[in-house]
Amino acid sequence: MFRPIIHLLLHFLVPALIARWFYKDRWKHAFALMMLTMVVDLDHLLADPVFDPGRCGIGFHPLHTWPAMLFYGVLTAVPPSRTIGLGLVIHIVLDTLDCVWMRV
Repeated sequence: MFRPIIHLLLHFLVPALIARWFYKDRWKHAFALMMLTMVVDLDHLLADPVFDPGRCGIGFHPLHTWPAMLFYGVLTAVPPSRTIGLGLVIHIVLDTLDCVWMRV
């Protein structure tokens, strides 16, 4: 039960820290955009069960696959979508760390 709570907290704390550090003048806007990227987890609704604490989402959920991740990386290279891409990349990195944590 401890791991999922830490995982969810990181999904808020990491974007907040990055927004404050790299977007000093408009950190609230950057943080809000990165929080909006959490909609990527709507693909969990396609799974049965919707939440399985023992399941690694990377490669399982459609928006957590390699083609989607490559697209998120491309978004970071395009200035108008950079913050959204960064939020998605942070999300995927945190989900990957959670998968690693499950195996330790």
